[in-house]
Amino acid sequence: MEKNKEEMVADFIDAQVEKWRSRKKSDLPVITFSVSPGSGGLIIARRVAEVLKFDFFDRDIINMIAEHAHISDRVILSIEKERLSGIKDFIASLVDERYLYPGIYLEHLMNVVGVLAKHGHAVIVGRGANFIIPPAERLSVRVVAPLELRVQNIAQAYEVPMETARRRVLHRESRRAAFVKQSFHTDVADPENYDLVINTAKSDNDANVGAIIGAISGGKKLIEKNCLK
Repeated sequence: MEKNKEEMVADFIDAQVEKWRSRKKSDLPVITFSVSPGSGGLIIARRVAEVLKFDFFDRDIINMIAEHAHISDRVILSIEKERLSGIKDFIASLVDERYLYPGIYLEHLMNVVGVLAKHGHAVIVGRGANFIIPPAERLSVRVVAPLELRVQNIAQAYEVPMETARRRVLHRESRRAAFVKQSFHTDVADPENYDLVINTAKSDNDANVGAIIGAISGGKKLIEKNCLK
């Protein structure tokens, strides 16, 4: 019998937790990505994870974990309470100072992203991760491109007319902006919310990946020590 999406995510989390248990505590950073629809940022994020040998979590995985409490609990229970206390305090301060009303979903989302951050070795795409993880514990990247280029990219990727692609890009962009505005009371497009902003119209993917890795403190040594063994 074919597994449903929730069962597949549960299996993914079980495997991830087992990986965490066998791994030593990491001092390597977490890299968060906020991606404009059609900018190619997801491709860059995956490539960065591959080069650094980091775990990769996209918005779909994060969303599924946060939506199902029993899966979320598996993640949260995988880390000692004392190691999680710092992120809990940070999340509490965000709720008090910045959030309109977190709700059950956002509470699970913040806890899940917080645990992923504490385990390190991770690239996290979307779901406002850069607003959840303390600035000292992550490198936040925003990937953008001009609208016309993004529309063209979507039209080619999904083999749809330009107008269909335009509607899709604008709809996704609107939904993501609304989520960040409602959940984190800020503008997803504000460059001051990020450590590094990349315009994919200005450089190729290899250069973009290199810029992101180079932005990590000791990036060159990190690659030599952890990635090219």
